[in-house]
Amino acid sequence: MTEPNSPIGKEMPFVQHLLELRSRLLKIILTVVVILLVLMPFTNPLFSFVATPLLNLMSGAGSKMIAIDVVSPFFTPFKLLLVVSIFLAMPVILYHLWAFVAPGLYEHEKSLILPLLVSSTGLFYLGMLFAYLVVLPLVFGFMIYTTPVGVEMMTDISRYLDFVLAIFFAFGVAFQVPVATVILVWLEIVTPEALVEKRPHIIVGAFVIGMIMTPPDVISQTLLAVPMWLLFEVGLFFARIALAKKKKAEAQEGPNYPISNLDKMDAKLTRDPNGDDHKP
Repeated sequence: MTEPNSPIGKEMPFVQHLLELRSRLLKIILTVVVILLVLMPFTNPLFSFVATPLLNLMSGAGSKMIAIDVVSPFFTPFKLLLVVSIFLAMPVILYHLWAFVAPGLYEHEKSLILPLLVSSTGLFYLGMLFAYLVVLPLVFGFMIYTTPVGVEMMTDISRYLDFVLAIFFAFGVAFQVPVATVILVWLEIVTPEALVEKRPHIIVGAFVIGMIMTPPDVISQTLLAVPMWLLFEVGLFFARIALAKKKKAEAQEGPNYPISNLDKMDAKLTRDPNGDDHKP
């Protein structure tokens, strides 16, 4: 891979890239394993914490959760522990991914990608927190309220965990709207002016996504659609700043590709010893 920031534009051997990638993957795996071992004594309390939004509502209705499979009481909390370990190790994972690709980036690319990685991680955590504190209680309350008379709601712990993880992931991804907006504008796939013109369609799309991802009531749909719209406005604001910095950096650095030694030699041959360009 050519290093754009290298003064001589030389390339790293492919084998060296593989060795560096293996080293960083091993560090990532080691980090996840260490977090997993540290959290191992808290496996059952961790599952109880994640199940709190449903358990609080079910206890009032006189219901409780069940385990259908024989091994579910062990493997379900362990599955949650593994997912939590990966989520907690996300800053380390992103750091090693950043450190691996950073040598091949220009300075103005570095100045944008690092904040995007940090903000993307924070927004993902924020989306999961929003889902845990706001969305899950609304969803489970709606489900218990609509349970037919004579039917007792007893949820399997394995299916509950799958549902909760899917909600966490969905809202974590939904909260990436500002990052996606900045990237689209920075890559010049769309302009800020075009996004402003399409704002009504984007707002309608946010409510459609809220309708799909939440129960069929206006409150929960609004709780997802309004944050997505506000996050879009935040992303649009930072996208204008990122685009202006990119154009300024490109004007100062020249073409956005590495200059090879052959190109440098050709440029040198077109100049005379006194430094003047040959005229045609």
